[in-house]
Amino acid sequence: MFWIGLTALAGAIVLAVLYQYVLSRYIPIIPCFFNTLFGLYCPGCGGTRALIALLHGDVLKALWYHPFVPYFAVVYLGFLLTQGLQRLGVKKIRGWRFHEWYLWTGLVILIVNFVVKNILRLKFGILM
Repeated sequence: MFWIGLTALAGAIVLAVLYQYVLSRYIPIIPCFFNTLFGLYCPGCGGTRALIALLHGDVLKALWYHPFVPYFAVVYLGFLLTQGLQRLGVKKIRGWRFHEWYLWTGLVILIVNFVVKNILRLKFGILM
C-alpha cells in the first residue's frame, strides 16, 4: 500500500501541474451535476476549495469547506511519512498500519458534511 500511495501522490502532483499550466486553457471547470440537477450540495462539494485552502495553510477554512479533505490528508500523509521513515530504517518509528476504522470514519465525515451543508442551505439559505 505504501508504494501505491506514493505513486498516487506523484501522479496527482503531475496531473495538477499539467492541468494548471497546460490543460486549463482547453478544459473548463464543469459545474457540479448533482448541484445543478437537484439544487443540493453533493457529498464532494467544497473538496477542491478545501484542498486549495489546505495547500495555503488555512486549516480552519479547509475544515469549513469540506472536513474530509484535512482528515484524509492527515491519514494519508501520516501513513506515507511513517511507512517511509520505517523503510529508511529510522529507529523508534513504526509505520502506521491500515485499519478499517479509517474508512468508516471518513464515510461518517462525508455523510455528516452532506447532511449539515444541505440543512444550512435549505433551512437557513447559507451557501457554502
